Amino acid sequence: MGPDLSDILDEWPIEPGTFNVRMIQGRDGRPKIQVRLDLGLLQMNAEGRPDGTRPMGFDSLLEYFEAQADLEGRVAPEDEDETPTEPKGSEFKLTREDCQSLRHEATQYYQRYTALMILEDYEGVVRDTTRNLRMLDFVAEHASDDDDKSELESSRPYIMMIRARALASQAIEDEEPKVALIAIDEGLEALRKYFAERGDGQGFEESSEVRVLRSMRETLVPQLPVSQKSELKRRLDAALVAENYELAAILRDELRTLKE
Repeated sequence: MGPDLSDILDEWPIEPGTFNVRMIQGRDGRPKIQVRLDLGLLQMNAEGRPDGTRPMGFDSLLEYFEAQADLEGRVAPEDEDETPTEPKGSEFKLTREDCQSLRHEATQYYQRYTALMILEDYEGVVRDTTRNLRMLDFVAEHASDDDDKSELESSRPYIMMIRARALASQAIEDEEPKVALIAIDEGLEALRKYFAERGDGQGFEESSEVRVLRSMRETLVPQLPVSQKSELKRRLDAALVAENYELAAILRDELRTLKE
């Protein structure tokens, strides 16, 4: 029989209504994240792949598939000793099983960046959300089945929102409210573009992710110095000159909020 975890669980009781998470140092000397659940304990590595494995010798399954796609996307040289360098167009395809494995791996990173957000390790959150967005792009390009693309793509707005929140939170922690505002603006602009590309302009206004970022922005605005008004006006003028009307709309909202 395996070891009983009762002593560990008794030492760390559940706190109702609280996301119970902590950082420890593992026996291997590497930092580990622990999450206390109702019926046990979840532990993951704070760096690398959360479960600590190295698929096919790579840091993650995504990196393995990216390497395979890069190899198959290049012309084989006539001389076996030469390295293929000439791109020939992408022929690499992910099977349904491949996409399922990538979904499973992405869930591990989701669990970790959720815990890191609670621990206020915003750099870690940005790292893991950026990685999962890269996975979505990879699947969108290489998946054989359109259902795999759409199933994974549905999570993109949430990941974009969490990444923007982490960037803004790090800036606030660094006492840079203007930088935080820019991070939120860019997150909202990216979400607006995402819905616009799908012909779903109403989806942007109804998005819970948009509401979260707007709420964070409203909380942040009172912290801005008065000089921020002139900065926003300058950015608005530049956005109009560049015909970036999505960003211009966001900046107008910012100026209206400041005036109020």
